[in-house]
Amino acid sequence: MASVDLRDNLLGISWVDSGWVPILNPSNVVEYFSERSNPFYDRTCNNEVVKMQRSTLDHLNQMVGVEYILLHAQEPILYIIRKQQRQSPTQVIPLADYYIIAGVVYQAPDLGSVINSRALSAVHGIQSAFDEAMSFCRYHPSKGYWWHFKDQEEKERVKPKTKRKEEPSSLFQRQRVDTLLLDLRNKFPPTFYQPKPGEKPVPVEVKKEPEVPQETVKPQEERETKPPAPPGPARPAPPTPNKPPPEKRARLQ
Repeated sequence: MASVDLRDNLLGISWVDSGWVPILNPSNVVEYFSERSNPFYDRTCNNEVVKMQRSTLDHLNQMVGVEYILLHAQEPILYIIRKQQRQSPTQVIPLADYYIIAGVVYQAPDLGSVINSRALSAVHGIQSAFDEAMSFCRYHPSKGYWWHFKDQEEKERVKPKTKRKEEPSSLFQRQRVDTLLLDLRNKFPPTFYQPKPGEKPVPVEVKKEPEVPQETVKPQEERETKPPAPPGPARPAPPTPNKPPPEKRARLQ
């Protein structure tokens, strides 16, 4: 795995020189990358020494230090430049890779940066999902928890709103009140009434119905339980004996 210095971690920027883009090819792409305005280029590398000595890039194999080489070319749009630390003609340590797409230079991310970025993206997505889910959660002490989504609000807006008639009282209350008023009217009948608004009240004549003697009224249960008389000649009713009035006794003083 390539080791990357934090000072050279330039993953968030890019560089391009529009004057070189039409003429880029594998023979001059390293020279294009070694422009002084390129922030990815290290001026203390061996390529700069070779350039000052007017030598070819083949002399890099005989030197020790940081160098840039063309690792891969896919003309005319893609070139990959590698930054490496040469320790001997046969031993090098990769430091970073840069890819050039249509003349624009980018730094290729290392494995640690890729894993860190993917992990942050996954955590951010999960956190956003939890935040959005919590925004739809509602709670009330009498109802408990429930979900209230935005599509429900849109459906409620689309549906025509029907106005409910507000009743002053419920059916149960009205029936109970009517029963109580009827009982009070029977117990305490009105003594005055007003024919028209603003006129003097007129007393009401209450007619008392004659009371039925209790002896003549027999309970319904006795009438139902008494068996009917067998058919035959009618018998005369037995005479009621005449009892004398009770004697008055003298009080003892």
